[in-house]
Amino acid sequence: MSKKILVLCMAALMAVMAMVAGCGSEKKAAEGEKVLKVGTNADFAPFEFQGADPSAYEGFDMDLIRAIGEEMGYKVEINNVAFDGLIPSLEAGNIDVIISGMTINDERKQKVLFSDPYYKSGLSIMVAKSDDSIKGFQDLKGKKIAVQIGTTSATEAKKLGSAEVKELNSSADTFIELNAKGVDAVINDRPVNDRYIVESKNDNVKVLSELLTSEDYGMAINKNNVELQTKINEALKKLKDNGKYDQIYAKWFGNKK
Repeated sequence: MSKKILVLCMAALMAVMAMVAGCGSEKKAAEGEKVLKVGTNADFAPFEFQGADPSAYEGFDMDLIRAIGEEMGYKVEINNVAFDGLIPSLEAGNIDVIISGMTINDERKQKVLFSDPYYKSGLSIMVAKSDDSIKGFQDLKGKKIAVQIGTTSATEAKKLGSAEVKELNSSADTFIELNAKGVDAVINDRPVNDRYIVESKNDNVKVLSELLTSEDYGMAINKNNVELQTKINEALKKLKDNGKYDQIYAKWFGNKK
């Protein structure tokens, strides 16, 4: 009887040890998981915005970076950061990469590495539908203009010199300001203005056909991380070659590029 109990105890002990070993292996695997910390300003629909769940981020950029992460074998962790705080967060090492409708330009190239371009955009002007005095960029001289702080929209608006430029925290704030007649015009990236017209069904505003700029969006990486830049470019190319990029594009912008 005692031998039987001893055998049973030893069997139970071995089972427990096996469970502990198994848990240890799972913990080790979890700890060894590669994580890509992504920074974005989730207030730039249709590129990045918060879904019904405040912690769920949706949009073209979000789908693209998740697909890139999957291609690279990384788990993607999204961090919502104010747009003007994205590059400082990257420089501080708090995030690994930025994807946030960020235009590739010489000023930013001094601070970060950029991926290959992944989207071509341009700036457009939105005004009240009843306003026929503004037909193009030069007509904005002497006018009040709303832009999102830290963006190329703000840079271009300031070039007018005589215009009063209001820099606001988000593109949504610029639309509110226009509807409240606090400004005469809004300058945003074209897909942002176009999406607002469709989503809001606002018949009191219109987007002018003239584009102020032609811009390439890129993902920003820390200056010292050439290896990550290479991996992201390779993953992006694969997604374009295998058709996954086209699927993501069609989801947010339709089939026509």
